[in-house]
Amino acid sequence: MQATEMDMQNRDPNNVNDHLKVAFEDVIAEPDGAHSIDCVWRCSYSCFNCAKGCCYNVLAILCGIPLALCWGCEFACITFQHVWQITPCLRVFMINCGCAQKFFGTCLQCCLGPICETCGLLFSNIVVKKQ
Repeated sequence: MQATEMDMQNRDPNNVNDHLKVAFEDVIAEPDGAHSIDCVWRCSYSCFNCAKGCCYNVLAILCGIPLALCWGCEFACITFQHVWQITPCLRVFMINCGCAQKFFGTCLQCCLGPICETCGLLFSNIVVKKQ
């Protein structure tokens, strides 16, 4: 996705980080009967939001681009592994399992099938009478 196509307002359109509630109201709350002075509550709200915003921005500036580069390389390696290694190996495994399934299915039909059929005929002639 190019920078001109990016939605700069909604930066989590798939709600990947919906679990990260970091608003003041989601973290700090005073129950009824334990309220601080209004100016303390307002000042705490301002300090929390300022510290959270400044700290996040500093960390994003210092670490965001290098981490994005690292994660981009990580997901490129994972994609490479799946395209060139894992998926072909799984396909070979499925082909071999299909061959083995035919082999064992034929063996069961040839060997166990007649035995089971004979046992079924033998036991079907048993009659139990209640006296």
